[in-house]
Amino acid sequence: MKRTAVAASVLALLLPLTACGGDAEAGDRSTVTVTVGYQSKTINTVTAGTLLRSLGYFEKQLGALGDGVTYEVVWQDYATGAPITAQMTAGKIDIGSMGDFPLLLNAARGKQLGRPTHLVSVTGYNPRGGLNTVVTAPDSDLDSLADLKGRKVSTSVGSAADGTLVRALRRAGIDPEKGVEKLNQQPAVGASALAAGSADALSQFVAWPGLLVHQGKAKALYDGARLDLPTFHGVTAREDFAERRPDVLKAFLQAQAQATDYLNAHPVTAAEQVAKATGLPAEVVYLYNGAHGIATFDPTLKPRLVAALKEDVAVLKSARLTGDVDVDAFVDDRYVREALGADHDRRLAATPPAARSEVWADGQDRTRTFGTPAELLAYVARHRDGVRAAYVPDATTGTRWFADKAVWVADGDALLPFVAPDTAREYVDAHEGARVVTYAQALERAS
Repeated sequence: MKRTAVAASVLALLLPLTACGGDAEAGDRSTVTVTVGYQSKTINTVTAGTLLRSLGYFEKQLGALGDGVTYEVVWQDYATGAPITAQMTAGKIDIGSMGDFPLLLNAARGKQLGRPTHLVSVTGYNPRGGLNTVVTAPDSDLDSLADLKGRKVSTSVGSAADGTLVRALRRAGIDPEKGVEKLNQQPAVGASALAAGSADALSQFVAWPGLLVHQGKAKALYDGARLDLPTFHGVTAREDFAERRPDVLKAFLQAQAQATDYLNAHPVTAAEQVAKATGLPAEVVYLYNGAHGIATFDPTLKPRLVAALKEDVAVLKSARLTGDVDVDAFVDDRYVREALGADHDRRLAATPPAARSEVWADGQDRTRTFGTPAELLAYVARHRDGVRAAYVPDATTGTRWFADKAVWVADGDALLPFVAPDTAREYVDAHEGARVVTYAQALERAS
């Protein structure tokens, strides 16, 4: 989130406002408008946004309340979490979804402006940080994060992707403020800068890295899962709205749980639906949201995610974007517990499924999984013209990636995929006889 954008958002709050959310101010007082802010292309929020909207579950839950009220749901789509926060603190959005770092800014702004908000559920998460990736141009000579010293790196300050960049640079011994020239840009602008050569690398959140790599416009430089720190997206609600309309918030969270179950039960269909609504390639949506995707969808507020949120505060403070944030006061699991009822504890205890290699064949509405990446390669080698997409988990981090975009290592009879070259190189250095091979060579060896 740009600092200038933050200032502009705060100034906007001083302007006269026309109410968009809450009870109707005139006319039929039995009509209530509920305004939901979401990010259609930040596809790990789909169970509280794009997919939920397309399924109509929230409207159905509201219709089933039987309280004599007519509810109108207004869906407002944004590119990032910052404008959602601005609208929430202005009283114009009731429920919003965004990434973990923007959620902290949401908490800070809400408290600062006397419009407190609360984190009430989670949408998609990755326990190691794989939702964020640093990429560079396809023909770039950059080979590791250490090569970024003195280079221009595009990111969105205040985002989870910026948090990944800051932490990764520090681990590489580079000062994130002085060691690189950071370009504070929205994802689309950063993607254009990378293509034009005005940025040497791009650190962004889902689905930008996977999209650019899939399009052949970038290659991975750093897998965010190497930090081994959870990243997630979640749902935030205004405190006054939650207190005034607890049944409505409960209905939203029940609908989110339904959308989550639908995505998990019909991952290919859900990917196609999200792709149609967003214009993103379905193969990219499935990379993140598929049955063995980078994201796991679960609405419960897992302790590990809350603990990670507390660690994120220091990164935002170092960037002078916020002061202390009382995470414990911000997190409120009462509503999701009530919405899920007896099923809450089962979901809370659930863990991500084991990473698997997976092929999406042309014309199929389901995918095929394989026990090893080598088995997947053997299948692809036999069906070269019939594979829509092939996915493999990084041998070290488990982050799923496109098989034809991965860095492959041959170690004896084993064929091992990696998201980024530095991870592959570390494996090779630690295993005598292992060597990097091209994708074509990996296919040849597997067949």
